[in-house]
Amino acid sequence: MQARMKNPAMIVPDAMQALMALGKSLSKGGVPARTLELVHLRASQINGCGLCVDMHARDLKKGGETDERLFAVAAWRDAPYFNDAERAALALTEAVTRMSDRSEPVPDEIWKEATRYYEEPALATLILSIATINLWNRLNVTTRQVAGSYKG
Repeated sequence: MQARMKNPAMIVPDAMQALMALGKSLSKGGVPARTLELVHLRASQINGCGLCVDMHARDLKKGGETDERLFAVAAWRDAPYFNDAERAALALTEAVTRMSDRSEPVPDEIWKEATRYYEEPALATLILSIATINLWNRLNVTTRQVAGSYKG
């Protein structure tokens, strides 16, 4: 497999720096880093971004994540390994990532559940983080970035 081109963020002047700055600011937003990584992994699975699935699974593993939880992210609803706050974040991730799949893209029940566990600043961080990983996924999938080169 070969990429079609470099990631566009590496080509457009200042784009990579802007995206990296956004990522850095999100790391200070009050959502546990592990939760954000789970969100990134789940969105990447949905979007079929091999590069990001590989990267976020490796980062989670390096951060001490268990194999059970890594293997179960795609089936988090049916796995006992996630706490209620993580479940709310994963449900929000799926809704935001799959907006075009339903008439009400982010149902009130999913939103209300997320607000039970995340105050407004953390919720803003979570939403921006979901949007950002979806951007990365779209860049990587469109240009067929190849998984396996990330070492973490």
